[in-house]
Amino acid sequence: VQLQASGGGLVQPGGSLRLSCAASGFTFDDYGIGWFRQVPGKGREGVSYISSDNGRIYYADSVKGRFTISRDNAKKMVYLQMNSLKLEDTAPYYCAVPGRRWYDPNPWRGVAEYAYWGRGTLVTVSS
Repeated sequence: VQLQASGGGLVQPGGSLRLSCAASGFTFDDYGIGWFRQVPGKGREGVSYISSDNGRIYYADSVKGRFTISRDNAKKMVYLQMNSLKLEDTAPYYCAVPGRRWYDPNPWRGVAEYAYWGRGTLVTVSS
């Protein structure tokens, strides 16, 4: 299993970024994907989750209305569109896969529910 997050960078408050997660080495269509970020003092925090069939999508309260998760099963990609970025969104962002197919992690933001993690991509929001 390989996951590679990309698309991070430096952006001003109020700006936008689109993160991508490229997946390989497993049957992508059968797995939900989560996005997490590493927050100093808080550990790894769940940002969003999308189920294998797009039927269940969840967001952390802190990003609702600003972030949008989506997936393209044909390309084996998951995206996180981040708008209206705030200083507190600054963090490395990771995509992750649960250890079982057709399984929605419960809770979706539970770090222990995910078996595979990609390398992160750094998002820096600064003026």
